[in-house]
Amino acid sequence: MVSNPVHGLPLLPGMSFKDFTKTAFHRSQTLGYRNGYAIVRCPTVGIGGDRLQFNQLSQAELHELANKAPVLTYGQPKQAPPADFIPAHVAFDKKVLKFDAYFQEDVPMSTEEHYRIRQVNIYYYLEDDSMSVIEPVVENSGIPQGKLIKRQRLAKNDRGDHYHWKDLNRGINITIYGKTFHIVDCDQFTQVFLESQGIELNPPEKMALDPYTELRKQPLRKYVTPSDFDQLKQFLTFDKQVLRFYAIWDDTDSMYGECRTYIIHYYLMDDTVEIREVHERNDGRDPFPLLMNRQRIPKVLVENAKNFPRCVLEISDQEVLEWYTAKDFIVGKSLTILGRTFFIYDCDPFTRRYYKDKFGITDLPRIDVSKQEPPPVKQELPPYNGYGLVEDSAQNCFALIPKAPKKDIIKMLANDNKVLRYLAALESPIPEDKDRRFVFSYFLSTDMISIFEPPVRNSGIIGGKYLGRTKVVKPNSTVDNPIYYGPSDFFIGAVIEVFGHRFIILDTDEYVLKYMESNAAQYSPEALASIQNHVRKREAPASESESKQTEKDPGVQELEALIDTIQKQLKDHSCKDNIRKAFQIYDKEASGYVDREMFFKICESLNIPIDDSLVKERRVLTVLPDWNAVM
Repeated sequence: MVSNPVHGLPLLPGMSFKDFTKTAFHRSQTLGYRNGYAIVRCPTVGIGGDRLQFNQLSQAELHELANKAPVLTYGQPKQAPPADFIPAHVAFDKKVLKFDAYFQEDVPMSTEEHYRIRQVNIYYYLEDDSMSVIEPVVENSGIPQGKLIKRQRLAKNDRGDHYHWKDLNRGINITIYGKTFHIVDCDQFTQVFLESQGIELNPPEKMALDPYTELRKQPLRKYVTPSDFDQLKQFLTFDKQVLRFYAIWDDTDSMYGECRTYIIHYYLMDDTVEIREVHERNDGRDPFPLLMNRQRIPKVLVENAKNFPRCVLEISDQEVLEWYTAKDFIVGKSLTILGRTFFIYDCDPFTRRYYKDKFGITDLPRIDVSKQEPPPVKQELPPYNGYGLVEDSAQNCFALIPKAPKKDIIKMLANDNKVLRYLAALESPIPEDKDRRFVFSYFLSTDMISIFEPPVRNSGIIGGKYLGRTKVVKPNSTVDNPIYYGPSDFFIGAVIEVFGHRFIILDTDEYVLKYMESNAAQYSPEALASIQNHVRKREAPASESESKQTEKDPGVQELEALIDTIQKQLKDHSCKDNIRKAFQIYDKEASGYVDREMFFKICESLNIPIDDSLVKERRVLTVLPDWNAVM
């Protein structure tokens, strides 16, 4: 029975006393944090804040509680559900075991090595129990390396069993397709996996080394250079050093010969010469890269070796007194190689530096061997045959399919339907041609001229079109540079020669006078003076005839004044057409005259205001003039 710790009474109803002064009955906190970690601490006070004098449970009680089976309290535990089935290709996806191994290969055909050690990697794929053998690729090994055995399930024995990961371990031999592989080590993942499956791994071994490869890693033997010339030293010193020369072979003196460019390579390592062809685009030649293969070229032969069959046998030192060397190849000099004379005109910068350091030659300028092209042949046009225009006929000489000459579109649009007309006479010793007149039409849009002869009855000459539209060339111009007649060449008194016929300009129309007035800068002072004189001569006879008519008939002036006055009064009248029709009706004879009484009668019928004083002052006039002039 549990007793009250304060009074020693049993903890039963009626045996305990309450302290009515207590107001807090919460339990003390037993959880806390230290250095950022959650910890559990034993309580030091009880409910209500009373300090505990001892622990609630002894060590024996705690031990008993720790070993107490929960089955007595909670009953038998429920069996956990079985785990879901996971297939091998999902559980072991991308999980591969890697083993380092090697196999020994015999080398029967070599005196330096009797066998070869080839290192490989054996991969075991857990997802489908397949294996593959891959040999790391070694550069310049001369052995086909890479994937030796592709991924597959490999047979372990004749009964059809396959290799399993349980059969693989360090320090064992496995035979695959007749080759025995010795496994020496594995990677960390493989070691952890096998140990987790309860397999005890053998200790790792060192990878076997190939004896021939290790022999190659040893330093080379040192050779003592003999006193005479050492070709090996030359080979090692001048390896990959080549002198490059640019040369030409001029064979233009022979039939169908030409000048061709070549590149000569001189190899310093063995004093051999190579001649390469230089191909250009669309040169029409087969793309052979070499004219002469790399070989030593003899310079001076033995006298007895001149008939040596070089096309069959190789030339040796016994047939040659002197070979071509680097000092024989100088820029600006010619040398004969196999019967062809090559002229060296340039070299590359490395060759210039070599000659400067070796022979002390610093002046190796580039020689210009380009032939100057002959001046282009001037294209001469054939003589003009007289058919069509010169520009149109010349197009047959410029292209196989002739095209129409280009036209000045702006000029054609600006001067469309603008025509200058002139009256001309034919200058001819034939008497019948003196009275012939021609109308020249000059079209400003195309600078073409057409000639028309008005027909004259009983002249014996058929009129009509004398010359169609065409450009007329001046007599002093050449065929190469034709000069055509322009507007400035047409003026009064000018002589125009048209295909051997000479015409003299006699007169012009009013549009020509306006055009010359607006474009006076195009015309010469002579042309402008001729037009002015012609206008004065045209106006002079008219003024003389008027003065003579005024002297003979003094009443004409009064008649003209009357007409001017009536025109001013009828100028702004709105019934001009009706007045004209009325006068035409009363003028039955179509003479153009009506008497005075009829005139006033017509004016009164049409309500036309007429000043009577003008007519009364001129009572002598019994009739009025032409009513068309009045209107």
